[in-house]
Amino acid sequence: MSRSIQSRPPARLILAAIAVLALAFGGAPSRAQTSATASSPLTLQQAFVQAWERQPEARALAQRRDASQALRQAAQAWTPEPAALEASVRSDRFNARQDARELEFGVAVPLWLPGERRRTQDLADALARGTDAQALLAQWHLAQILRDAWWTLRRDQEELAAADTRWQASQRLSADVARRVKAGELSKADQHQADGAAATAQGEYAQLRAKALASEQSLRALLGVALDAPLQVAEDAEAEPASDAAGLPHPQLQSLQAKSLAAKSAAALARVQSRGNPELTLLQTRERAARGEANSGSVTIGLRFPLGSSDKHRAAIANAGAEQIEAEVAAEREQERLQASVRSARAALSAARTVLATSSERARLAEESRSFFDKSFRLGETDLPTRLRVELEAATAQREQARARIEVHHAIATLRQALGLLPGQP
Repeated sequence: MSRSIQSRPPARLILAAIAVLALAFGGAPSRAQTSATASSPLTLQQAFVQAWERQPEARALAQRRDASQALRQAAQAWTPEPAALEASVRSDRFNARQDARELEFGVAVPLWLPGERRRTQDLADALARGTDAQALLAQWHLAQILRDAWWTLRRDQEELAAADTRWQASQRLSADVARRVKAGELSKADQHQADGAAATAQGEYAQLRAKALASEQSLRALLGVALDAPLQVAEDAEAEPASDAAGLPHPQLQSLQAKSLAAKSAAALARVQSRGNPELTLLQTRERAARGEANSGSVTIGLRFPLGSSDKHRAAIANAGAEQIEAEVAAEREQERLQASVRSARAALSAARTVLATSSERARLAEESRSFFDKSFRLGETDLPTRLRVELEAATAQREQARARIEVHHAIATLRQALGLLPGQP
C-alpha cells in the first residue's frame, strides 16, 4: 500500500482544508450574513432572502415604488399640468414716444379633458401593480437559480460523502490484503489489485471533492458569502405543495396580466386624449394711452380649446391596443406552458420517488452481499476479484441511493417552481 493512502487524513479535516483553500475567491460578507451562517445551518428560505437583498431589482424596488406613487399623486392633481404665469409689456418709447404703455400679467391653467383624469388614475394604478408584479417575477427567476445551485451542492456533497465511504472501505480492504500477503495467504498480485482499487477510489474522491467545491463557490457567489465565513446548508427539504396549489397566481402570469392591464388603461387614456388639453386664462391689464392721461385697467377671462385630432393620437391608440393584444395572447400561451410544466414536474417527481425506492432496495441488497462476501473472503472462500467487484457494486449502489434521495428533493423544488411558489411560501 502506498504511503499517501495510509496517511490520508480524516474526511472532516479534508473538507475543512477545502474551505480554507477556497478563501482566495470571495468578498467580504456583511455582519448579518456572517452571523447567520456561523450560528446555524442556512435554510433555503434564509438563503433566498439573503440572495434577494443582493439583486439589482431589490435595490431599485423602493425607487420604482416612489415613482409609481408620484404618478398616482400626479393623476390626483386638479390640473394635468402645472399652471403657467404670463406677463407682457407694450410701450411706444422707441417710435412715437407718447409715453403710451400697457402692462399685462395673468395665469394660464390647463384643464382635464372629459374622463382624462379618471383614465390617468387607472393607468397610474396599473403601472404600480406592474411594478410589484415585475419584482415578484424577478424573485421567481432568482428562486429558480437558487434552487438549482442549492440542490446541485447538496447532491455533490452526498456523492462526496459516498466516495469518502468507498475510499475508507477500500483502504481497509487493502490493509487486510497486505496483512494476508505477509502471512502467505494471498499473492502479491492480489496486493496490487487491492492497492489499485484504493487508488481508483482516491481519484474518484478527488474529482468529486473538486466538483463539490465548485458548487459551493457558485452558491457563495449567489449569496454573497465570503470564503472566510462558514457556509453550512441545512439538510431539510421543501415541503411538497398541495394538490390545489395550481390555483395560486403564478408570477409569470401576474406580470403578463399587469402588462395587459397597463396597456388597456393606456389605450383608454389615449382615446379620451383626442386633442390637446384646454387652457383657462385669467389676465389683468393696466394701460395708459399717452403721457398725462389716467391709467385704466381691465380683466380678461379666456378659454383655449384645441380642435381636432392628429396622427400622433391615432398612433398612440394603435400602439396601446397592440400591446394589450400581445400581452393577452402571451398570457394565454404562458398559461398553457405552465400547465404543461406542472404536469411534467409531477411526473418527474413520481419517477424520482420510484428511482429512490429501487435504489434503496438495491443498496440494501448490495450491503448485505458485501457483508456476506467480506466474511467469506476472510475465511478464504472467495477470491479477491469477486470481493473487489462486490465492494464496487455496494459503493455504486450507495452513491446512487444518495443521488436519488437528493433528486426527489430537487424534483419537489422543481414542482414548486413550476407552480410559482417561492422558497418558504406555503
